[in-house]
Amino acid sequence: MAAGDRAAEQSRLAAERVQRLRRQLEHAERNAHAWSVGAAGEALVAERMTELGPDGWLTLHDVHWPGRPKANLDHVLVGPGGILVVDAKNWSGDVRLRDGILRQNGYSREREVSGVLQQSAALAAVLEPDHRRLVQGWICVVGQPELQGTTASGIRIEGLDTLGSAVAGLPTVLDPTLVPAIHRHLQGLLGGAASPQLLTTAQFDVDDAPAASLQHWRTRPAPATRNLIPLRKTRLRKPRGRSKGPGCGKVLLQMTLLIVGVSMLLNFAANYRPTAPTTPRPSPSISQTVPAR
Repeated sequence: MAAGDRAAEQSRLAAERVQRLRRQLEHAERNAHAWSVGAAGEALVAERMTELGPDGWLTLHDVHWPGRPKANLDHVLVGPGGILVVDAKNWSGDVRLRDGILRQNGYSREREVSGVLQQSAALAAVLEPDHRRLVQGWICVVGQPELQGTTASGIRIEGLDTLGSAVAGLPTVLDPTLVPAIHRHLQGLLGGAASPQLLTTAQFDVDDAPAASLQHWRTRPAPATRNLIPLRKTRLRKPRGRSKGPGCGKVLLQMTLLIVGVSMLLNFAANYRPTAPTTPRPSPSISQTVPAR
């Protein structure tokens, strides 16, 4: 090894570590900026929602996403117009809704739209059946205050300035006397220490009797994991090789019965003699029947 080679190698490795740490720092700074911008957007949306109080709307902010322990719902509105899940997006650049597709700077944001669909479905799952149809998913785009429309999947898009009037203009579909009760139910369920568990097919046990209600399944302990054989491995396999035919004794019995039957048929045919028809005799003439004088 020539003089200085070891030092040069250590210098190269140190430079690579510096580059790697710099990339990690930039990534962390971008995340911090995004979280900061998102938090600012959520605060602005929450402020606009407080203005809906006189119209009978109650709010929840930053609550658990049902069934998702590490995720949250930005805002939930409960009022005469229904139950709204509002996701705040403080996106920069050009945000447009065209032909039912939401785009930012030309890139599709269908993943975010799908996320709001999942949020509204999860919230509906913890409500009574009569109230599930009243749940709607909305996206409030903070940076485009006048943006309005509906995506192809039914998610409503509103800007920060149009959000209040759009909510207040919803037709009444929920009895105002039920609004506080539903709000208290969701506040207790989504504002606790842990995300509420959702009913899934993994909770069903084939040995259990049918549940009387969804509440029974939500409160029951999780079933023990079973070592189930995958379905694709439980299919019946065809036997290899030739299938076994009937036994020799059965074949011999069938042949014997066939020979006996044929012999009896031939014997009957040989002894069969049809009865000859009786030859009719002519009736006596008149001259034969009249006595002689």
